[in-house]
Amino acid sequence: MYHIKSRIWIEGEKGVFLGEGRIKILKAIKTEGSLSKAAKSLGMSYKKAWNLVDSINKNASTPVVITNTGGSGGGGTKITEYGLKMISVFENINKNCWDFLDQQLKELQL
Repeated sequence: MYHIKSRIWIEGEKGVFLGEGRIKILKAIKTEGSLSKAAKSLGMSYKKAWNLVDSINKNASTPVVITNTGGSGGGGTKITEYGLKMISVFENINKNCWDFLDQQLKELQL
């Protein structure tokens, strides 16, 4: 039996915009409400997580992530509506790609 291996990412003029790792950090931020907690939940350094989020925002036409600095209520990180849409769109593209590849593989294995 054969298996197709593939990874998808979307590039902008300034480099990678979205990929599986970037989607993971965005989803973790959505769940955790904080970049540091999201990074920790993924076993990732804060610096790496910050670099990924910063890169996403620099490539996006609209902010994907908004950070609030600490204070009496504490800081936090939030995914914008645009960011939530980007997660959904990327996951849909990824699913459609895998469905297509699976269909192509079935034809090979007749």
